[in-house]
Amino acid sequence: MLKRLIVIVTAAILFSNSLTLAQTKKPKPPDKFPPSPLEITTPDPLLPRLPKDKQPLTLQEQQKLEPALDALNQEAAAKLQAGDQIAAFEIWNRELRLRRFFGPLAEVQALSRVGAIAWKQNNGEEVQYITQRLQAIQKQAQSQKKTAQVDLELWRSLAEAYQNVRSIKLAVEAYDQVLLVVRQQKDPIALVEMLKTIGELHLTWFDYTKAAPVYEELLSLATSQGERVNEVTYLQRLAYIYEQTKQPQKSLNVLNRLVEIYVSQNNLTEIPELKLAIASDYESLAEKDPNLLLEAFNNYQEAYITAWQLLQYVRAGEALQKLIALYRSQGQIDEALQTSQILVQTQTQAANFYGAMQAYDQIGQLHLERKDFPQALTAFKKGLELAQQLKHQEAYFTGQIQKVSKAN
Repeated sequence: MLKRLIVIVTAAILFSNSLTLAQTKKPKPPDKFPPSPLEITTPDPLLPRLPKDKQPLTLQEQQKLEPALDALNQEAAAKLQAGDQIAAFEIWNRELRLRRFFGPLAEVQALSRVGAIAWKQNNGEEVQYITQRLQAIQKQAQSQKKTAQVDLELWRSLAEAYQNVRSIKLAVEAYDQVLLVVRQQKDPIALVEMLKTIGELHLTWFDYTKAAPVYEELLSLATSQGERVNEVTYLQRLAYIYEQTKQPQKSLNVLNRLVEIYVSQNNLTEIPELKLAIASDYESLAEKDPNLLLEAFNNYQEAYITAWQLLQYVRAGEALQKLIALYRSQGQIDEALQTSQILVQTQTQAANFYGAMQAYDQIGQLHLERKDFPQALTAFKKGLELAQQLKHQEAYFTGQIQKVSKAN
């Protein structure tokens, strides 16, 4: 975003400077930006008549014009496929101008179709023209009172069109209008679908702050209706959101609910990963309340035990690594050494010889902290054996052995 801002500011300065120079050479007002091709008012020969104020054509006139517009769409697509993008969008713009006479819904759907193509072709100008036209239709829709059904269809189409041109903020605004009507209609199924659409849109664009209340409402609805599968889905979404937004207490609440659900279903497969996340949250909270470190220890241990029982040796090793780091941070070297020995066994069981090699290095370093040189030497030698098998970090372990031998 910062780089983009710098580029925009720099471009603005350069444009300002070039404009100043041009005015110095020939004092005349600067050229205006060319009008949008979607706003050209020249009568089109395809129109059966010139409708006043661009009002929709009659049904009979629309049925007569429709095949011609479909033909324009096909012609534009053929031009694009042939590599003539300029001609293609000229034809599409003509089609879009004529689609206006079919009413706002038909026009928005056509704008959405062409907007998606313009975005894919990286045609920034066309995307801008289409976005501007969509905003004009939106403004008109806001000022008119129509039936709820017509409003819903038009607003949904507007939101989808904005998505196609990647105007996410405008898309959400349009969906909010749909959501407002759905709430008024008290349609629970439509409400859930609309909330899911808005929530996924926020997540897609990493707007976690706005996504959170949407999924909180979805969770509340799922819980009240006893929809366990959906409840789990929304809890998982919220766990991810709270992790990204660094809210450990809220994350804990969600993760513990997930653990309860999985345990009640006797589905223990997910428990080790959840316990690791819970322990991590307790570590974060312990920065302000050290008493919570015990909870972190307990959950890391539970993660290890459950993972070992489930033969999830990689996850078990991860839990042990976290425990070792926690022990070391508290100056509990004996406990860290004992856990490191278990880590060697776990990595060996998992046939993770690289992990076992690293564990021996860790044991060696812990013994060095205690000035226990013989034990450190033994650990580094075992690490070297694995390094030679892996043909990796042999020089490192050889250097450690030489260094410890001198100290010893």
